[in-house]
Amino acid sequence: MAYNIKDVFYLSTSTTITAATANGGSAQLDLSAYIDPIARGRTKGTGLAVYKTHYIMSQSGTAEPIDDAEAGSCRFGLIAGAGVGDLATGGTTIANTTLAATNALLVSSGDFYGPKSMVANASPPAAGLMTEAIGIKPSIEVPYVIVRDNVCLVYEVGDNFTSDALLSVRLEVAQISLDQATLNQLLRTQTV
Repeated sequence: MAYNIKDVFYLSTSTTITAATANGGSAQLDLSAYIDPIARGRTKGTGLAVYKTHYIMSQSGTAEPIDDAEAGSCRFGLIAGAGVGDLATGGTTIANTTLAATNALLVSSGDFYGPKSMVANASPPAAGLMTEAIGIKPSIEVPYVIVRDNVCLVYEVGDNFTSDALLSVRLEVAQISLDQATLNQLLRTQTV
């Protein structure tokens, strides 16, 4: 399948980052309807190519932009096959290697810094910063191909959030056929 209007579709998920709570959380997106890692006879296995990811951070419950008094910061990302489920903020501590560029399961990542986390006692505060551009991201030319039945949106809180925030992600994806050798290689690398 190619990156075109006929083959590409969207999937999305979101999670709430709870104010004044340390550590991380996650939201799991079930991909089992789109992936079949078993080749049968002439039928090839199917994976899910992730071409692009788009993140938005907003105030929870209102979909408004982050307030200028927000002091929270976090690192976020999509992890293929993590299988950790839906965990509220504080429900887990994300290992420092989970959101590192060396993690073969990392589909995309970025950082968020609330306005007050960047400039102490800012008056007026600096704009919030979402650094997906300098994180990890798949591309149209070389998509990240998932062959596991889930992907998890995970985050680790750096500085506690002042207010609840909603972290959401949209994935541009397409189902693709995989030959047995490629499928086996992806299955080996996508082991938690």
